[in-house]
Amino acid sequence: MVMRKWWGAAAAAALLLTGCGGAEADNASDDRAAVLSEDEVRDVLPDDQAMPDWKQSARPTAVAMNDLYRREACPIKGNAGCEESRFFGASAFRHDGTAAYVSFLAVAYDSEEAAGRAYDVLWDGYYGKKAGPSAKTLDLGPLGDERDARFGTVGFNGEPGAVTQTRVGTTLLWTEAASAGKGGVDEDVVRDLATVLADRSRQAQRGDAVSASLGG
Repeated sequence: MVMRKWWGAAAAAALLLTGCGGAEADNASDDRAAVLSEDEVRDVLPDDQAMPDWKQSARPTAVAMNDLYRREACPIKGNAGCEESRFFGASAFRHDGTAAYVSFLAVAYDSEEAAGRAYDVLWDGYYGKKAGPSAKTLDLGPLGDERDARFGTVGFNGEPGAVTQTRVGTTLLWTEAASAGKGGVDEDVVRDLATVLADRSRQAQRGDAVSASLGG
């Protein structure tokens, strides 16, 4: 029950999103990371092609940031961490074979500096606490420009759960994974999920076709 409640909170953001893309944004003209448009944020979020063997439970969706989505993305006092944010996006998947769930979240900012300022605010104030009080730090390797992860348990019977936060240029990215069974989510799975999301954001900011996928 606890695990499902934890997962429900993660998936709610994806299921809430009903907006559609189309807003344009000016990309950087130099070698700085690009500011993403609404459509590009949606492309960053993994889809069916990016997640072989997983089933989509909430399609990739992005919306312009407003008061409602600030409360979802930055649920701390004053919605701190959402300053200078532009778009919020999410998608979610389940794996029937391992009883695992994952939610992908992304917030696009006006600049790398804005994303950098929000990073510690959101990790220390909210996301870093989501894998349980006894969660341990998980090393993601050289992923993105900044990265953090915690791996712990989210259920009465020791079911695993993990949260990752990564900054890639002008975006902050999260994966929230959990499983109904003890073997459904492990450290390698968590790293792979975070890597897919980070790689897709980097591709979008470089102006490349977004194609990163699990095992690809």
